[in-house]
Amino acid sequence: MIPADTLQLIIGRFQFLEAKMAGGADGSEIAVLAREYSDLKPVVEEITQYQELVAAEAEAQAMLEDPEMRALAEEELATLKGRLPQVEQALRVALLPRDATDARPAIIEIRPGTGGEEAALFAGDLLRMYQRYAETKGWRFTIVEFAETELGGVKEVVANVSGEGVFARLKYESGVHRVQRVPETESGGRIHTSAATVAVLPEAEEVDIDIPTTDIRIDTMRASGAGGQHVNTTDSAVRITHIPTGVVVTSSEKSQHQNRAIAMQVLRAKLFDLERQKVDQERAADRKSQVGSGDRSERIRTYNFPQGRLTDHRIGLTLYRLGDILAGDLDEVIEALIAEDQAAKLAEQGL
Repeated sequence: MIPADTLQLIIGRFQFLEAKMAGGADGSEIAVLAREYSDLKPVVEEITQYQELVAAEAEAQAMLEDPEMRALAEEELATLKGRLPQVEQALRVALLPRDATDARPAIIEIRPGTGGEEAALFAGDLLRMYQRYAETKGWRFTIVEFAETELGGVKEVVANVSGEGVFARLKYESGVHRVQRVPETESGGRIHTSAATVAVLPEAEEVDIDIPTTDIRIDTMRASGAGGQHVNTTDSAVRITHIPTGVVVTSSEKSQHQNRAIAMQVLRAKLFDLERQKVDQERAADRKSQVGSGDRSERIRTYNFPQGRLTDHRIGLTLYRLGDILAGDLDEVIEALIAEDQAAKLAEQGL
């Protein structure tokens, strides 16, 4: 059973926020109150549903004493006992501490790993998979940096994804993705193994990360496209180096002003992510399961083309519908990862 006093504290806080906003808080305060109110509202709805079921169960239990109502009470109790565990579990999940970045847009970086040209082609497959997944969710997918190989593979791609709950779902994609297939460049029909690395970062706001101008070096260069062809004849491409960390970001759009803004956006996201990783590592020092840790060096998934199989190694999930997944049908995989992460966090919290 979830402690009743814990639930009452949450309801009390929610009612306080409601009264405070109705009483006319000032402009700066109302935004803060509204954000907390919005976060608590779904939790309070789960609490209300849970409390109603508990009260109904107690009432049905009392009805057992009445011989005339006993049959009806037993029927009601059977229904309630079937529903209560599901509602209680949903409430436990709602009570978990929220990751404040879950609602944010995300920056996705995809780079080929081991495997040469085949790895670059696979990186392109992953890019298309995420583009299609974003389409199914109604998200906006904007490529902000792109470089391709002569055979049409991806050397590097950086994209911004915005919409409802983007980072909450895409954060589980960070890590090494491995592919097993016969490459287009292979004439002997042998299966090769290659890999690509995906990094998903929450978009950072200026208030999250303060970057003094003395900490960065900005270089402008000639923007170039595939095969070394110049996109334009002006020195519009921008490379920003964060001197303290050595992090380097680039942007090669036609507008130098736009490139500075894009590069700074990506730099903030990377520095913000570094800080988050430090905190996560400290929190997870004693935690064996880190499904959502986003370890860039961890091999998280294998895409086996001959068998049409996808395996997520973090949770031991295997699905034999690789074509659908690469076409953007990622929900089953992501839902399983979310459930595993929630189970680990519930165990941590003792809920």
